[in-house]
Amino acid sequence: MEIIFKVATEPDEFEKIHRLNYQTFVEEIPQHETNPEGRLVDKFHDENTYFIALDEDELVGMICVRDQRPFSLDYKLDNLDSYLPPHKSICELRLLAIAKHHRSPHIFQGVMRALYDYCDVKGYDLGIMSGTTKQARLYKHLGFVPFGPLVGKGEILFQPMYLTFEAYRRLKEETRTFAD
Repeated sequence: MEIIFKVATEPDEFEKIHRLNYQTFVEEIPQHETNPEGRLVDKFHDENTYFIALDEDELVGMICVRDQRPFSLDYKLDNLDSYLPPHKSICELRLLAIAKHHRSPHIFQGVMRALYDYCDVKGYDLGIMSGTTKQARLYKHLGFVPFGPLVGKGEILFQPMYLTFEAYRRLKEETRTFAD
């Protein structure tokens, strides 16, 4: 299996993104209402840069980044900036999804490496996200720092977190996990 990691650019890739969004954020983590089309277009889609993992023509993983305010966390937390460390350039990391039948460290690490390399080139020094509480240990291992109250509805709760890209750079240097 040769997985290709790349920035999404093609119309069919975006259609696959909408379908993986639906599988992940409607069927698996029920944040959104079901629909007969089986697709979910993110409300920030036009501002997102998507990093994807392709197994031949199948989309098996993705994450995206955007740097335009307001972020989704701005809508969920009053005075978001009061929780954050000093920074020069911030971005929001969103929509981390790995297809159920392809969940492996290889896919996860590949999309994260592609994301990190892009953020490094863009000069971001802080990334924010809200991650499912079920994966809190993983995010902490990656250097994410939890902040603020949990956000979400009902039983579906997410922990706001930030990652300094300096912390991620150290993780890459100190471990083989994310080394190039």
